[in-house]
Amino acid sequence: MSILLYIAVMAGVTYLVRMIPFTLFRKQIKSRYIRSVLYYLPYAVLSAMTIPAIFYSTGNLTTAAVGTAVAVILAYFNKPLIVVALAAAASAFIAGLIV
Repeated sequence: MSILLYIAVMAGVTYLVRMIPFTLFRKQIKSRYIRSVLYYLPYAVLSAMTIPAIFYSTGNLTTAAVGTAVAVILAYFNKPLIVVALAAAASAFIAGLIV
């Protein structure tokens, strides 16, 4: 019975988070500042969640740094996401074997 309560609360919170902006902001937002904040906010939140996870994922800061460096370099050269992810994982694994 408690699992149904948990699911109902989770559904309600998820619905409220998505519904409140639609009810509060019915007109287009004119402020350039607020529009720029809303534009960049998802990128900032994603970075804030991802960067710590990257450096704690392997349990070793050196292997995580090697994997991150490889990923950044390949992403800079516009390689496909699958190539970047596989190369970063492989380089972190190889660095773990060496270190």
